[in-house]
Formats: sequence, structure tokens, C-alpha cells
Amino acid sequence: MSISVGDNMLFAVPKKGRLYNRVLSMLDAVGLVYRRANRLDIANCSNLPISLVFLPAKDIAYYVGEGQVDLGITGEDIIAEADVKVNSLLKLGIGKCRLCVQGPKGLYKKAEELAGKRIVTSFPKLAKDFFSKFDKKLETTTNIKYVSGSVEAAIGLGLADGIVDLVETGTTMEAAGLEVVEDVMKSETVLISNPKNKHPELVSSIYKRIQGYIVAKNQCMISYNIPKKSLKKALEITPGHESPTVTDLSDPAWCAVSALIKRKDAQYIFDRLETVGAKSILTFAIDNCRFPSDFQRSLSGRLNGVLIENKTPPKTP
Repeated sequence: MSISVGDNMLFAVPKKGRLYNRVLSMLDAVGLVYRRANRLDIANCSNLPISLVFLPAKDIAYYVGEGQVDLGITGEDIIAEADVKVNSLLKLGIGKCRLCVQGPKGLYKKAEELAGKRIVTSFPKLAKDFFSKFDKKLETTTNIKYVSGSVEAAIGLGLADGIVDLVETGTTMEAAGLEVVEDVMKSETVLISNPKNKHPELVSSIYKRIQGYIVAKNQCMISYNIPKKSLKKALEITPGHESPTVTDLSDPAWCAVSALIKRKDAQYIFDRLETVGAKSILTFAIDNCRFPSDFQRSLSGRLNGVLIENKTPPKTP
């Protein structure tokens, strides 16, 4: 069985691994309706001219960079290792980790001490680039070998003196008796596009949908009643996005306020509102939203740590 994609925009997403379920939830939240047949890695959306292509995360950067697909979701570490030219449109706030030089606990204090020794990694380009400055300084050559997985086992098996590998929680590293010697780079999952893709309108639409999903996940609406004499103090606590909504109540001495707040700050804001006389304080979840591209002017410019780097939705020539 084969699937025809026609002139659809091709959107590459991870087919398995730690990001798979979170990405599927995101696709559902932004309104992409599709059915993936068993054993097939392509699925056409029924409501948009988009075909989802399910690929190993490590291949997505290559496919997007070479123009075989228009849009993709993968890690910044994978993009750097692939060394391809892509447009990084939006950080998604998931898959946060560090690529680190690691060694046996207590043996090395800095990465330079591993220069000229044996390094095993799944990121040979990044490892080589990182150690090149030490090699030049010490006039040596670090022996870098590639393995596709279980990198942390290489030192225990006598295959390496150190490794370059991803650290998310550190549990696997510690179980192997290793520790971080030095960071190579920080990474998280990003939305990327080919600089010359043929579907700029669809790319912009998906960008804005996912941006709205990220905002919705990290913000919520708060509603409360407040005596009008305390309204000014309350609005200093909940200034909202552009401005809060203020509505008169049947009691002329009171009004109702609703505003956008950061979800993580909700309990702190509850406490502060109570001190200025607010009552009937409620919060409401947001399923999705759409804000102007200058959203970074409010809420400290961050979506709970996810920076909107583009001032306008991306346009691809």
C-alpha cells in the first residue's frame, strides 16, 4: 500500500522515541486531522493539504535541509550535528537537554584533560569541533569514534576514556558511574523549515498554530471580583496581555476582572489578590489561542521560558 502526497506540504515529525507522544499531542491540539495506516510512515491530513512524514529524529534535519520535506520537528543538537541550513522558527519548550563531555566520577576536572584520548559519541562532528581547540593547543589528535547508542557503556567496556552524550535528567549517566566534565551545547526541540520551501503560507499557518498552543499550555485566564476602591492595586497584580477586561457588577461598589496570567504563577497571584480584597477568584484553562506577533512585549516576553524569537510570522521566499 502506498500513499500519494501530490502537491501537499511535507511535515516531518519523529516516528518514535522520547518526543513521539508529546509531538502527537501537539499535532492534535493544532488541528491536524489524519489517520496513519499500520506500518506506513506517511499520513495525509484530511483538513489541510499537508502530509505528515514520520522519520527518525536524527534524519529530520537532513530531510528539511536538503528540501525533501518542507517543515520538521527535531532537536537543536541534531541540527548542529547535521550541519545543514534550515530556518529555526520556534522553540517548542520540550526535549530540553545538554550535550556534555562526560568521564568517570572524580577523574577529570576539565575537558582539556581528555584531549588526545579516546572519545566515543553519537555526535562525531560536534565532538570533533569541540576538541579541535584543545588538539591545536596541545598538538595532539583526539580519537573520536561513533556509536549509534548506549554511549555511556563505552567507558565501562574499556572502549573509551570519555564520551560526548546527551544529558536530560542525569539518571543514566550516574548509573554508569559518570559525571559531566564540561558542556558542549544546550538543546531543545524546535520547529524548522527549508529556506526555499514551496509552501510559505502553510508554514506560516502551522507556525502560528503551534505558537498559540505553546502560549495556551503555559498561560491561563484568571477571573475575580474586586471592590472598585481596590481595582488599581488588583490591576497591578494582573495587568494581562494588552489590558484586563473590567466589568461592572450589580453592586455598584464592585466589578469583575479577567486577565491572562502565567499558569505557574497562579497560586502566588491568588495570594496577592486576596490581600487586596478580591473574592471568587477562578482560573480557566486555555485550549489554544492566537496573539499578535509582538506578544513578547508582555508577560516578560517569554512563554514560561519559551522565547518568541521572531517578531513576525516567518515568510519563506
